[in-house]
Amino acid sequence: MRTARALWGATHPGPSLVVTVLSLALGVAAGLEPWRIVVLVAAVFLGQVSVGLSNDSIDLFRDATVGRADKPLVRGDTRVRTAWIAAFVTLGAAIILSAVLGWAMLIAHIVALVSAWSYNAGLKATPASLLPFLVSFGIFPSLATLSAASPQPAALWAAFAGAVLGAAVHLTNVLPDLDDDRRTGVRGLPHRIGPAASVLLAVAGIVLAAIAVLIGSLTEGAWPLAMIPFAVVVMVVAVAVLMRMRRRGPDRTGFRLVMTAALVLALQLVVASGAS
Repeated sequence: MRTARALWGATHPGPSLVVTVLSLALGVAAGLEPWRIVVLVAAVFLGQVSVGLSNDSIDLFRDATVGRADKPLVRGDTRVRTAWIAAFVTLGAAIILSAVLGWAMLIAHIVALVSAWSYNAGLKATPASLLPFLVSFGIFPSLATLSAASPQPAALWAAFAGAVLGAAVHLTNVLPDLDDDRRTGVRGLPHRIGPAASVLLAVAGIVLAAIAVLIGSLTEGAWPLAMIPFAVVVMVVAVAVLMRMRRRGPDRTGFRLVMTAALVLALQLVVASGAS
């Protein structure tokens, strides 16, 4: 049980669960059959677990150097070899489940996972650190639509919304660790442009995502009066991110607010699919 708890703690459970819930909402919005939704959610969850485990395994030395006692691998709750085995097992399971939903879903999910793993493997320390988030989150809405019996990519507005939200996720998630990252040689895009510019870009990403989903929902025939409140809530979240991080400095709250915005937008898509 101790090993299981340690491995779960190394998966970045909060973000992993949020992304899994997002896949559920997108599957419902896409009108998938129940069994396809179950397989989609399981594939996304296992893929996220593999990404989280690989991140903590690769970063073990860095985390230990800066004294990250909140990390199970740093505390020695389980061995890094065990974490690597679990990462590859869950990655393989995610790929197998994706294949059940068809070749299109399989290819899209592999690209998204390779992109996420590439961030962990080294892109996080380069000016291109934003790229994996643009790619993986941009593909994410298509995982649901490509899981349908008649697969097709998500609408361009959905892909755009996913990509800019992914940018906001990266920019707000990294900010609390800027000093620790510099000590261990990590200098991604947020490190290079600084906290102030990172926060502004993150807020811009949230706003653009809200606008894209609102316009997209309306073009799909959704009721305007039902869609506008969602956009308003997300705009409020964007303002909250800006105010919180400017007053209190970079902390995890900004990241949590961005993930909240993503959940609100996903719920908007579910409501739009039922109202159109």
